[in-house]
Amino acid sequence: MNIIEPGIRNLATAKEILLTPYGLDESTITRTLAEIFTHRVDYADLYFQSTRSEAWSLEEGIVKSGSFSIDQGVGVRAVSGDRTAFAYSDDLSAESIRQAAVATRAIAKAGGGKHKIKSASSLTGVFGRDLYLPSDPLTSLDATAKVKLLERVEKMARGRDPRIVQVMAGLAGEYDVVLVARSDGAMAADIRPLVRVSVTVIAEKDGRREMGSGGGGGRYDYAYFTDEILSHYVDQAVHAALVNLDARPAPAGAMTVVLGPGWPGVLLHEAIGHGLEGDFNRKGSSAFAGRMGERVAAKGVTVVDDGTLPNRRGSLNIDDEGNPTQCTTLIEDGILKGYIQDSLNARLMKMPVTGNARRESYAALPMPRMTNTYMLNGDKDPGEILASVKNGLYAVNFGGGQVDITNGKFVFSASEAYMIENGKITYPVKGATLIGSGPESLKYVTMIGNDLALDGGVGVCGKEGQSVPVGVGQPTLRIEKMTVGGTV
Repeated sequence: MNIIEPGIRNLATAKEILLTPYGLDESTITRTLAEIFTHRVDYADLYFQSTRSEAWSLEEGIVKSGSFSIDQGVGVRAVSGDRTAFAYSDDLSAESIRQAAVATRAIAKAGGGKHKIKSASSLTGVFGRDLYLPSDPLTSLDATAKVKLLERVEKMARGRDPRIVQVMAGLAGEYDVVLVARSDGAMAADIRPLVRVSVTVIAEKDGRREMGSGGGGGRYDYAYFTDEILSHYVDQAVHAALVNLDARPAPAGAMTVVLGPGWPGVLLHEAIGHGLEGDFNRKGSSAFAGRMGERVAAKGVTVVDDGTLPNRRGSLNIDDEGNPTQCTTLIEDGILKGYIQDSLNARLMKMPVTGNARRESYAALPMPRMTNTYMLNGDKDPGEILASVKNGLYAVNFGGGQVDITNGKFVFSASEAYMIENGKITYPVKGATLIGSGPESLKYVTMIGNDLALDGGVGVCGKEGQSVPVGVGQPTLRIEKMTVGGTV
């Protein structure tokens, strides 16, 4: 099977962890794939994975919880036409893998053909990515140092302002090793570190309590969290809590809305990104289905999904089918240009694979999923955008939200927002909810800032019960005629 470069190092590590201890090798994998192809299928793959993860939390100066887990196994998939058979095992013995392969032959009667399995030397090298170091975050600090890191966060937060009455801090790390072996002869591996720090504070004033949160991370080890970075997370949380102490009830009605840069791109992710995933469009259930080449947004709006950004939370060297990730243009200057694709949906739609096959674990099927989804810069200064609004809402940060991908309708709650009056930010408001349709909202983008920012590294995307890490981002945007649900 061919090795995806620069994954020689990653492949050696993956074999050492996932194959060698269990008496497995490339000949075992080839025989397993051949077992599937004794009946009529189009494609098959094996997805080996070992994940070590931990989480620590501190509250009131005390470690409230600590957890550590190891999960490993293999998923076996066979594809015939638009049908998929899948079996998995947390036992990496050759017999368990063989039994999983036999189970996938359930779709054989509807198979699309019999293919020869290509062996280790069948294909030449295919180049992948080298976006992050294959570090093991869990071993980069000892237990005492991890607790001290959280204690530093708490001390920083309490020292910011006497109104901070409660601090909760969390640290999480993951070391994920994956190996993909495919029936076309390709074999690829990835070593995926992932870390995150979170901080939540509660501020109190005159009997009123408000919460604020901050945090971030990426594909690093724990050395990434310098005091400067931790201080930035603390500032985010404290600022949000103190602002909300003085917030007034948000007004309701249709108005101009200015979205801040960075994390507000989560609205773009939910309201637009999911609707551009290949499976929803192949099945015709997306509001964007069949609209390739049409104008779906205002001029100047360009949206990409980019899995190739170094060290970003949503980035991958290879996707979960062994394909190198890409930067895919989804919307260009307002015109729909592409969908997010895995191999199954790309084949059925006769479109290119974009390297967006993702799965939560070896026990789940891959689906087309976003990586880092963001809107590109425009040419307006953010100050100019704010000054252009006579009366509107400035939404800086968001909490929860939901979207219906069949029509693109969304509801999002702003966790930090301000009123704009005569071109100036005046007072903070609480309880503002943005209501609208993703495709419609894009048409009413009238100004795009030159301050593109990505989120700090906190995003988690859910789809059909599977959660994966993602990134979002955007510059400052002015959007007309948005419905704001408020409290007054």
